[in-house]
Amino acid sequence: MQQWPVDAVAVAVIDSSGAVAGSHGPQDRPFRLASVTKLLSAYAVLLALQEGAIELDQPAGPPGATVRHLLAHASGLAYDTPQVSAAPGTKRIYSNTGFEALADAVASSSGIPFPEYLADAVLRPLGMSSSRLAGTAAAGGVSTCADLARFAAELQAPALLAPQILAEATQVTFPGLDGVLPGYGMQRPNDWGLGFELRDHKSPHWTGSQNSSQTFGHFGQSGTFLWADPVAHAACIALTNRDFGPWARTAWPHFSDEVLAELPHP
Repeated sequence: MQQWPVDAVAVAVIDSSGAVAGSHGPQDRPFRLASVTKLLSAYAVLLALQEGAIELDQPAGPPGATVRHLLAHASGLAYDTPQVSAAPGTKRIYSNTGFEALADAVASSSGIPFPEYLADAVLRPLGMSSSRLAGTAAAGGVSTCADLARFAAELQAPALLAPQILAEATQVTFPGLDGVLPGYGMQRPNDWGLGFELRDHKSPHWTGSQNSSQTFGHFGQSGTFLWADPVAHAACIALTNRDFGPWARTAWPHFSDEVLAELPHP
């Protein structure tokens, strides 16, 4: 990590108790999250489901698609346009537009603008006072490593969300769908949960070779990632100010393996 070609980096490892087991860099410095935003947005959607504001199988997005399709990048919407590229449930097409449609669905069903819903449902209850949605629900988040450590603790031992809902959200939704994992090419299959990208047996991948197949999380084009590994009983966050590129494809998996090697083993 010391040799990462970045001007600013903050990292943290969170153990299963929610405590920070190790950190480096400015924990309170805000960074652009890019697509790590999707983890926070998806959590708000799942809390809306828990509260009865929406249902997974209610129509949302393009014709024939539902909230479930949008969360799982299986609605058929293109990456960043409203164009429909496939029938719902037939292909894993990673879509920012789909998350914008999710935000619209929550706002329409709840009567609350999505940035406000996210703040009320996720950010404030977790004490994420330095986090905000400064743009779209797909990629407009700004946060700190300290705030995301609180979110990572929630992912390991959910207190806001019912554990059974999180368990469903971190299992494969629409199994067997192929698709492109941005930055890593075609994956067969490209498994995804309800908003969470799943490690499964993907190769290449941004997590480490020692991460379990149950690892879930997301990375962002702004040079950020967050993963939680239920087998290792740990989560890891990295925030940088350099956009994702070949440097990250090399550095991130190696760093994740180093983190896992340093964790205490049962």
